[in-house]
Amino acid sequence: MDEQAVRPDLASIDLRHLRGFLAVADELNFTHAAAALRTGQPTLTRTVRALEQALGTRLLTRTTRRVELTEAGQRLREELAPLLTRLDAALRAPLAEPPLLRLGFTSVLPEACVTLSSAFKAATGAGVRLVRRDTPLAGLESGACDIAVVRGDIPPGAAVHTRALLHEPRIAVVARGAAELAGRRVVDWTELADVPLVVNTVTGTTRPELWPEGRRPRLACTADNFDEWLEAVAAGHGVGVAPEPVARRHTHPALRHVRLKNAPPVAVHLAVPARDAHPLAARFLLNARVSPGTCTTPPR
Repeated sequence: MDEQAVRPDLASIDLRHLRGFLAVADELNFTHAAAALRTGQPTLTRTVRALEQALGTRLLTRTTRRVELTEAGQRLREELAPLLTRLDAALRAPLAEPPLLRLGFTSVLPEACVTLSSAFKAATGAGVRLVRRDTPLAGLESGACDIAVVRGDIPPGAAVHTRALLHEPRIAVVARGAAELAGRRVVDWTELADVPLVVNTVTGTTRPELWPEGRRPRLACTADNFDEWLEAVAAGHGVGVAPEPVARRHTHPALRHVRLKNAPPVAVHLAVPARDAHPLAARFLLNARVSPGTCTTPPR
């Protein structure tokens, strides 16, 4: 016989074939082995035959009454049993500790995420570790987290899948000595076009472009993080606008909050990497309740 014809086709063999053969070798009964593997007997029969064909040798002899191992089958069983036992132990080793999902956020974590995290832990047994990063995607782009809470627009070109979680109202933050707004309790969104604006360019959600062209506030100065933004507003450089939960969490003796009418709300998204995402990140994302009127964005 041609040597090439009996050369084993090892590339076509996978764990399914090896586990199927070992189950039959242990039980010496296809029906019992199929039940142990929770599969159908015809499927298991095809699996074992595929292994025999790939190896180019018969591993089992079958009659209507019994199943026996051939000499080749006995050798394979003796070699395979300890190997698969070690493989199973190696695969279980990472699960000795509960899996951990890192949830990234900037400045303040929305209260909704506390409920989501608790439900996620109850459903999966996995832990949730909170990671704060002052970056546009809350650390997702650098691998510092597995899933991130992102306020405002998703950065153009970001390779992420997102789900809208909720919308937060905007509020104005002004210095107590600011003559224009400090004494007001409520200000209309359009009125802010007449005052200078302080913008957080990294994690901020409000820029002059949100107002109609030709009726936009002047950019007073920019900041690279929330603390700098807060101090710039307190110093009287201009007015700040932020999501209300974020602004109210950070108090400052030189600042006061002014309610805004007719301001566009801030969308809050959950984002996961479009490729190579954590196995549990997609489950956290899918379990998130979507607020009325929100939608899931297509992959970018």
